[in-house]
Amino acid sequence: QVQLVESGGGLVQPGGSLRLSCTVSGSTLSNYVMAWFRQAPGKERELLAARTWLGEATHHADSVKGRFAMSRAGAGNTVFLQMNSLKAEDTAVYYCAAKRRGDPSGAYSWWGQGTQVTVSS
Repeated sequence: QVQLVESGGGLVQPGGSLRLSCTVSGSTLSNYVMAWFRQAPGKERELLAARTWLGEATHHADSVKGRFAMSRAGAGNTVFLQMNSLKAEDTAVYYCAAKRRGDPSGAYSWWGQGTQVTVSS
């Protein structure tokens, strides 16, 4: 089991940047894959980025590649989503999620509460 708490959302102007944080607690975190999703009103939840806890594998969706980057600082228990060159269409609720490595269902079973990102002038 893991617990996830996001922070860092807010209002930003187009072209601006935000960094979202997800503080993770729970059992042997090296057994987990972490991800960032977002969901805009009326749209399906979208996977933005994922990485193994130790960083051996990282994936970024084509829609955000080059603008968004997922990372973890050293040996800490926080993962980040750095978002640059933000656009109005990036407005959404952003979620941190986790799943066990090798889970045959492939489903993310643990979710944070979400943090709102609004891009507007």
